[in-house]
Amino acid sequence: MTAVVIDGKAFAASVRGQVAAHVARLKEEQGITPGLAVVLVGQDPASQVYVRNKHASTIEVGMESFEHRLPADTGEAELLALIDRLNADPAVHGILVQLPLPGHLNSELVINRIDPAKDVDGFHISNVGLLGTGQKSMVPCTPLGCLMMLRDHHGSLAGLNAVVVGRSNIVGKPMAQLLLGDSCTVTIAHSRTKDLAAVCRGADILVAAVGRPEMITGDMVRPGATVIDVGINRIERNGKAKLVGDVHYASAAAVAGAITPVPGGVGPMTIACLLANTLTACCRANGLPEPEGLTA
Repeated sequence: MTAVVIDGKAFAASVRGQVAAHVARLKEEQGITPGLAVVLVGQDPASQVYVRNKHASTIEVGMESFEHRLPADTGEAELLALIDRLNADPAVHGILVQLPLPGHLNSELVINRIDPAKDVDGFHISNVGLLGTGQKSMVPCTPLGCLMMLRDHHGSLAGLNAVVVGRSNIVGKPMAQLLLGDSCTVTIAHSRTKDLAAVCRGADILVAAVGRPEMITGDMVRPGATVIDVGINRIERNGKAKLVGDVHYASAAAVAGAITPVPGGVGPMTIACLLANTLTACCRANGLPEPEGLTA
């Protein structure tokens, strides 16, 4: 068996196209332009790349992009004051504070200062609680992207056995909640799970989000299962740097029914879903119908 490759780049392009079309209609019919504000504190190289890509993608789909780049020694009071201003700005529908923050800043305090309705990362404690109780919320971008790809591949997920390997607040836990919401039978596993291989082999849907390079191997995958690899790990192989996932791709692809590659799988969906969340936040703020197919 050779797995179907789930092309995250192509799927993300489709999502961005849907967002752009909806944004164009909002402008034409309502005179409204969704706006995303991104706050970057410090000079972390990876964060700068992420912010640059987010800015370009935001402009590409016709949204307003508001960038705020602050020095690494910015004080907590100054950062919180900026967030308060963005919360009060009607042109800003989504607010994202790029993580990680410099060590002297309290990330939880900062994230929870964002208006939950503008929290397009879905990290505010109110959104976490709403998602956990099955209510309307802003959903973290990476799990939302995984859910979209799974729905596209399977149609209905009802009754499928799903195993999520990883229990982070950013991916593992919200992913499990989303799968429960689509009527999967969900198991959360992790590095300390007893007989992890046996647990994984019980999955129709296997989501790897544990942050360990190639931890999930082909002998841990049920034949025909769908494997979603959230991991992005930089390793050195044969003297060269290489990006790999949490899944050993070659061995898993020989067994699985479908699989996401790394790179080119889940990664491109994260920014696409950030744009989708900003559009959703804008629609909610203006009492308009939410975009179909772009929410949980």
